[in-house]
Amino acid sequence: MSGKRINREKKTIQKMVHLYAHSHPEADTDYYQQLINYAYNRLDKCRYGEDKPACKQCPIHCYQPAKRETMKQIMRWAGPRMLIYHPILAIRHLIDDKKPVPPLPEKKRTIRSTEK
Repeated sequence: MSGKRINREKKTIQKMVHLYAHSHPEADTDYYQQLINYAYNRLDKCRYGEDKPACKQCPIHCYQPAKRETMKQIMRWAGPRMLIYHPILAIRHLIDDKKPVPPLPEKKRTIRSTEK
């Protein structure tokens, strides 16, 4: 289950992609929805969880390179427009972007049957 911060990130991504898609129609009608679903999946699996930094500040780049470039392009285009259409989300995103990156959480170690 996602927390407050992750849900806000999901909502922000969804709004940004919808703004971009409205002005940049894609031949494949599911293209933008697949991109949103991919972003949601990455957010759900973020190692930082609720303490996550803004994606561009994060030392772990969990997006595939092509999708990462696509999201950068969408965010560059939609970011300024978010201030007009979704100002609260845009301001919260800008504030999150200025927060320092927390230390990397330690990966949970699983005990293998040979280590017992």
